[in-house]
Amino acid sequence: MVISRALAARLGSLLLTLWLVSILVFWAGQVLPGDVGRVMLGPFADAQAVAELNKRLGADQPVLVQYWHWFSKAITGDFGDSLAMRAPVAPFVLESIRKSAALAGVILVFLVPLGVGAGVVAGLNAGRLVDRLIVFAGVSLAIVPDFVSGLLLLIVFGLWLSWFPINGVAPDGAGFWTNGYYLILPALPLVLNLAGYIARMTRAGVIDAMAADYTRTAVLKGLDRREVVVRHVLRNALTPTIAVLATQSGYLLGGLVVIEALFGIQGLGNLVLNAARARDFPMLEAGVLVMAAIFVLSAALGDVLQALLDPRQRRRVSQ
Repeated sequence: MVISRALAARLGSLLLTLWLVSILVFWAGQVLPGDVGRVMLGPFADAQAVAELNKRLGADQPVLVQYWHWFSKAITGDFGDSLAMRAPVAPFVLESIRKSAALAGVILVFLVPLGVGAGVVAGLNAGRLVDRLIVFAGVSLAIVPDFVSGLLLLIVFGLWLSWFPINGVAPDGAGFWTNGYYLILPALPLVLNLAGYIARMTRAGVIDAMAADYTRTAVLKGLDRREVVVRHVLRNALTPTIAVLATQSGYLLGGLVVIEALFGIQGLGNLVLNAARARDFPMLEAGVLVMAAIFVLSAALGDVLQALLDPRQRRRVSQ
């Protein structure tokens, strides 16, 4: 019951955050240079025609009135019409989320076993050579920007060796595995960049679990080392890592602007970038709001998983 109240409070905080973000997003769209009617009709359109279009679109109304009209529709999924595409915004946003989610899925397929596996090996061999090598490799890869590693991987594996396509867009009608194959090269820079962080989180959890009283008790009972590691160490050590992976999913869905642009993937990050370039205010506002919602929801999911999986967190909540 106490946990339910805590989750309800977390949900209320989440909704408040999203509402504040919506205000900032709309305000940013208002202060950007450009006129809605002028953008739609072109730079050489008659001033009267521009004014009439702004009136028809409601762009001549007070800012608070415009915000209420936009927000009341946005919460139902209606983000208006794109100025550049002359079509409803929502289908473009949904399609971009689908493409970003596909890329995020491929990243996680490689990231989870690599990062978690390396962290477990390092934690079980703390202080040894293999531990030092894993930590050094993880730190070294984490400091390399994803666009730098992306360019290098594209040149080596896409152009020189031709192992992978140089873009992340599969042909129309391609199957599941073909689409996944096209996304491997765009996924690798993020896998290399994040694997070290996940490995360090897992390593720290394994080291703490190995030194815990319940692990010592299991060893004193004569349990096999493999059983101790699987049933006692990993069960407790991976809880923070799972929460971190849930939080990172928001970044993988909405923060891959550079990678999506580099490999020509029309995901959510690329959608926002192109909308900003075209001064497509409805598309830009919708993309940024959805991106913020994904980040906030993923952070909330990480908190919930941490509370549900970690008994210590549950005890803190109940106090």
